[in-house]
Amino acid sequence: MTAPAVAPWYLPVGDEVQVFEAAYRARLPVLLKGPTGCGKTRFIEHMAWRLARVPLITVACHEDLTATDLVGRYLLSADSTVWMDGPLTRAVRSGAICYLDEVVEARKDTTVVIHPLTDHRRVLPIEKTGESIEAHPDFLLVVSYNPGYQSSLKDLKPSTRQRFVSLEFGYPSVEVEATIVAHESGVGSAFALQLATIGQKVRALHEQGLDGGVSTRLLVYTGQLVAGGIAPRRACDIAITRAISDDSEVQQAVADIVDVLLP
Repeated sequence: MTAPAVAPWYLPVGDEVQVFEAAYRARLPVLLKGPTGCGKTRFIEHMAWRLARVPLITVACHEDLTATDLVGRYLLSADSTVWMDGPLTRAVRSGAICYLDEVVEARKDTTVVIHPLTDHRRVLPIEKTGESIEAHPDFLLVVSYNPGYQSSLKDLKPSTRQRFVSLEFGYPSVEVEATIVAHESGVGSAFALQLATIGQKVRALHEQGLDGGVSTRLLVYTGQLVAGGIAPRRACDIAITRAISDDSEVQQAVADIVDVLLP
């Protein structure tokens, strides 16, 4: 929750920084949409630091996450019970940014909890304690999801989606992605450009059965392996080819791309 001393590095690809700053000033809840590993989490970390180091509370949502996990619960203490705030309640009370990563993975009852925080009321009702907490003036709710990854059964309902302003992320251009890979991994710009080109060509394989493609994160991992002494083609095999699919045909197609670009 404590802000880092140095700003998390983030390279803007459009006007997303200015849009988020405007949304924060108006305390508008924000939805970040985009594929896995394209930089959504790094962006919100950067923005929390940029906004005078507003504390950031991140919750990685999953299928077992309930409203109770977010809001809080009574816990046994000696011969009594005590109330323990969950991460959402802590953020509402303290004025942090609460980031619900991949929110559609959470159970449906969580959306019922966040609705009153996403309109003019900005309150968090806690049924178990009988409280209705007015959000701290600095509180902001941010959620993310990957509409291309989750099934329609896990899509956001319109009644929830329309409570947020939406920033859409995608993979950056080859040149921008090469800059990111070089900075984050420590490899030279020429090899970073080769990795970014591999990423672009692998993403074009989606019509051959590849879901999602390779993330910028995996390209950075590849660069880090190379910077750590692993041969480039071996690093690509570990961090790209074997990581993105178990399908042997897809793996061979990716390996062929690597063979062409890293002869």
